[in-house]
Amino acid sequence: IVDKSQNEIAGYVDIRQHFDDWVTLNAGLRVDNHDQAGTEWIPQLGASIHLPKNAEVKLTASRGFRYPIIREMFMWGVANPDLEAESIWNYEVAFSQRLMDDRLEYGINLFYIHGDNMIAVAPVDGRMMNVNTGKIRNKGIEMQASYRISPSWMLDVNYSYLDMENPVIASPEHKGYGGLSFHKGRWQLSTGVQYVGGLYKSLNPEEKEDYVLWNVKGSYRVSRFLDIWMRGENLLAQSYEIMDGYPMPKATLMGGVRLQF
Repeated sequence: IVDKSQNEIAGYVDIRQHFDDWVTLNAGLRVDNHDQAGTEWIPQLGASIHLPKNAEVKLTASRGFRYPIIREMFMWGVANPDLEAESIWNYEVAFSQRLMDDRLEYGINLFYIHGDNMIAVAPVDGRMMNVNTGKIRNKGIEMQASYRISPSWMLDVNYSYLDMENPVIASPEHKGYGGLSFHKGRWQLSTGVQYVGGLYKSLNPEEKEDYVLWNVKGSYRVSRFLDIWMRGENLLAQSYEIMDGYPMPKATLMGGVRLQF
């Protein structure tokens, strides 16, 4: 289809320093050179503050990027050889704590995302093509908790909310999960229900998707060498799309054996 190549070379340095038992600082820097998209500098900074009663606060600021790939630049009708690399800054404050002899663990994260040159398909002069769409300014909150009911049973829940000033394809406004797992002897079983609300499956025109997924998986160790496993996905047979025009499978059941030597 196309005869193109891309070459990339990079190097990085990472430093971590402990101060007594209550704070850890870390810093990193990566430089990445791409023969078509140029040179990118990617720093990150972080601090972990260890508090009494098994509590911890983490502060992070980091940059990420993604070079446009050969398909986006040179293949099919939406190709654009002038694409620039996507760039994003992420700032996060997180608090976590372990209680009840580590049986209960919970945490909350606040984050802010600032991105530039995000790549998306948009109309240009009457035709659709890959373009750098500009800036995104998104913020949100994540909460999670897990509780060990007994040596065999574990309960975990999480929820996240994303406030999108600039909608991002395949990103949901709300995402929640509740799961239960069992592990004893040769048996491992788990099940969970996930809710996704306000997922942008299309930006032009703007379309959202809501759905609930119920998944189950388990395994049984027959011997040191043999496991039997099974997995059920979307057992409620929900009709949904993450990307417009690409429907996801309904109820799916799988099973098999795993050999280890």
